[in-house]
Amino acid sequence: MYKIIRFIFGIGLLIMPFCIQAQNNTINFNELTTQSELTVVDPVAERPETTLTDMPDRNKNQYEAILAEKNFNFSITAILRGILGMLAILAIAWLFSVNRKAIDWGTVGKGLLIQVVIAIAVLLFGPVQAFFNFFGKCFVAVLDWTKAGSEFLFGSLLDMDKFGYIFAFQILPTIIFFSALMSLLFYLGIVQKIVWVMAWLMSKAMRLSGAESLATAGNIFLGQTESPLMIKPYISSMSKSEVMLIMTAGMSTMAGGVLAAYIGMLGGGDKIMEMEFARHLLSASVMAAPGAVVISKMLVPQTDTINTKIKVTKEKIGKNVLDSISNGTFEGLRLAANVAGMLLVFYALIAGFNMIIGKIGDWTSLNSLIAEVTDGRYSGLSLQFLLGYLFSPLIWLIGITPADVPLVGQLLGQKLILTEFVGYSDLSEMLKLGVFTDAKSIIMATYVLCGFANFASVGIQIGGIGSIAPNQKPILAQFGMRALLGGTLTALASATIVGMVLG
Repeated sequence: MYKIIRFIFGIGLLIMPFCIQAQNNTINFNELTTQSELTVVDPVAERPETTLTDMPDRNKNQYEAILAEKNFNFSITAILRGILGMLAILAIAWLFSVNRKAIDWGTVGKGLLIQVVIAIAVLLFGPVQAFFNFFGKCFVAVLDWTKAGSEFLFGSLLDMDKFGYIFAFQILPTIIFFSALMSLLFYLGIVQKIVWVMAWLMSKAMRLSGAESLATAGNIFLGQTESPLMIKPYISSMSKSEVMLIMTAGMSTMAGGVLAAYIGMLGGGDKIMEMEFARHLLSASVMAAPGAVVISKMLVPQTDTINTKIKVTKEKIGKNVLDSISNGTFEGLRLAANVAGMLLVFYALIAGFNMIIGKIGDWTSLNSLIAEVTDGRYSGLSLQFLLGYLFSPLIWLIGITPADVPLVGQLLGQKLILTEFVGYSDLSEMLKLGVFTDAKSIIMATYVLCGFANFASVGIQIGGIGSIAPNQKPILAQFGMRALLGGTLTALASATIVGMVLG
């Protein structure tokens, strides 16, 4: 084991120079909270005017390529980088496995193949693109419905031309409304039927038990504590491997409410960009389901006999339609308040932390050294700098453009430590500021940030799932950190595969 660890660290040291290497563009990117200090060299300033006339930001031309990333650009380099990244991800999962000899490599291979097929289909195959575009339009329509209700409450405060982009007014209402909508669809049985079909396919393809396949498929639409409600009677008798998959899938996928919020955040009010991000975010959540199976079954292999019967519980949210809408609204309001408070506290802590270590950087002359070594990308010591370069070796391995590696590394670190909402929020700011050099990095970043894999989720799952099956609390606590690792590796695997397809 120690030889493997030394080998991984050795690889990291070898590739670090490539991660630090700056390309022609220079970016002064110290803190997202101090946007006035940012300077950007636009690499496409000389390109013809784009048709995205609705894009409100001055850097709209820089990311027009995101709309053209629909054809496979065959690249040996991208494929080799992707293979290297996948080997590294699988090696980490193998290293932390509780029973390496029991790993079913057939299940691992099938899961990876399903992920590759989904990525190719979503990015290249017309009918599948049309399917995802349809659901993308549904999410965009939901954003418009939410706007109608928000305008009644906030009036002209939603006018971005007058007041700019106000997170509390543009995004938080989406979470509330979509929570109520999902609660209604769950009461009507629509969500259960869709989940049952996906669960049946996963169970047959990867030899999963009926209960764990239902929970995994359900996580594509529901939250990490809501999805297990569909298999509430079975959780108490689940094996360790099944519990591990439920936890990993919960940390790997996105609930519908926050997914709609991320579409609004990243789209920035532009319908075309909202559609594109909707397609990729939906794809990321769907790809995460088989990816979670691959990683979780490596971390905790299945050695017990499984029950392949798939039966959705008849438990409903609410006694009638109005009661289900009311319950969903309350849950959405609680989630929105939680998100608002969390972002306020975390951004304040980031600002305070950066101020303190920034002073240390001044006293030790580290700030000037960092600015010189990074060619102006960072102007001094900050949390963004530390996270960016801490995760740079792994981010380079999965195929991110070298100049964008610290940015995506920073986002991954924020997701793990501060929650993915902070990560997507900063990604939306990066889009507005035009700091990326390659549109491919933007697409891959949306997959890297997919899921609830952060330290807070460990406690949420122990409390949430543990309340459903108290006898499983010791297992939930035992596998909490492994599930966090599993959710992170799942997101990185999806991003790696998409990067290989994009070329």
